[in-house]
Amino acid sequence: MSFIDQVIVKVVAGDGGDGHVSFHHEKYVDKGGPDGGDGGKGGDVIIRASRNQDTLANYRYHKEIIAKNGSPGEKNRRHGKNANNKIIDVPVGTAIYNGEDLVVDLINDGQTGILATGGKGGFGNAHFVSSRRQTPKFAEKGIPGEKYTLRFELKMIADIGLVGLPNAGKSTLLAKISNAKPAIADYPFTTLTPNLGVVDYLNDSMLFADIPGLIQGASEGKGLGHDFLKHIERTLVILHLIDIYNPSIYESYQLIRQEILKYDLNLEKKSEIIVLTKIEGLDNKFVLDSIKNIQNKLPKNKKIIAISSFNGQGIDELLKLCSQIVRKSKTIIESKPSIPIITLNNDKNFWAVKKHGQHFEISGKGIEEFVLKTDFDNEESVSRLRNIFQRKGIFKEMIKLGLKPDDKIVIDQDHFFYY
Repeated sequence: MSFIDQVIVKVVAGDGGDGHVSFHHEKYVDKGGPDGGDGGKGGDVIIRASRNQDTLANYRYHKEIIAKNGSPGEKNRRHGKNANNKIIDVPVGTAIYNGEDLVVDLINDGQTGILATGGKGGFGNAHFVSSRRQTPKFAEKGIPGEKYTLRFELKMIADIGLVGLPNAGKSTLLAKISNAKPAIADYPFTTLTPNLGVVDYLNDSMLFADIPGLIQGASEGKGLGHDFLKHIERTLVILHLIDIYNPSIYESYQLIRQEILKYDLNLEKKSEIIVLTKIEGLDNKFVLDSIKNIQNKLPKNKKIIAISSFNGQGIDELLKLCSQIVRKSKTIIESKPSIPIITLNNDKNFWAVKKHGQHFEISGKGIEEFVLKTDFDNEESVSRLRNIFQRKGIFKEMIKLGLKPDDKIVIDQDHFFYY
């Protein structure tokens, strides 16, 4: 299966079922009362993180997720059936965006989030019986389900991310220390997708991610650019690999470091280990001098280790240090409060009125729901909507703006009535 880490998906929740208009009929009973049942709720679209998923490839060609509608109400006060929710599985580490707003960030196996809420079912006419309204001949329509076009973005959740210029030795190291089998060859961009490998060290199990080779300008999208820089965001430790044969070790380090920080300044706070690779067969003094040269140009607390993935030199020291930092980082994360999830819903109590020439326009999620429930071909149903406007003070606000008899009140292009 190909690696897909970003898709645009349209999610459509189910519509609520319409309420029913009916009157009780029974032998020897001349005039039965209203007995129309309520409509059922439409299904929600729910997303769930699953360790059994590893890419978003399933949504590459199925870009519309639709939940079923609720059933309409029936006579004898029978409630329409609520529709089942539509549950979709995505890999752990998937973030969902509505534009630039984060909707839900799925970082734990089994975690769920509602992407679109199903519409409520409309009330049947039995619901509207009162001392003043004995035989209501109207029912509510079901509310349409929410619809959104969202961006699914997979950001790998790995403990340790391997970064560096092409051919720095990342894939070779991953193959040496883990069960991963990445493609390895002596040319740039051998790795076109992030490779994951599990590394067991003593009592710890760490997940390593080989982030494809970066180049100057990656933060602006050049090379593999943003497609893979985002996978560094979730790692606890950055291993910055540099070929010890590189004649400009410090400059190469700075090049990649600057691209990472241009992409996200928060990455500066992550723990980082600089790893000089390919030291097999080299004189020990040359290796120590290489470490000293770059150490003199960096903060004193920056950790530098030299390794050989060919003969294993320095590998145990590297894994021990990684294990210590990961354990400490996880303890800090577990002690932090969870970040609240941004919801897609608007405030249902908010409404606003604007005057446009000889007509008035009203907006607001709660009011729009009442409008969607109204059968504009039924005068009793429209009369109920007028009463709602009156109770909420909407007519009072319109009168302040100059509302006169027979002025047009517009909700949207499909719904309007006259005062």
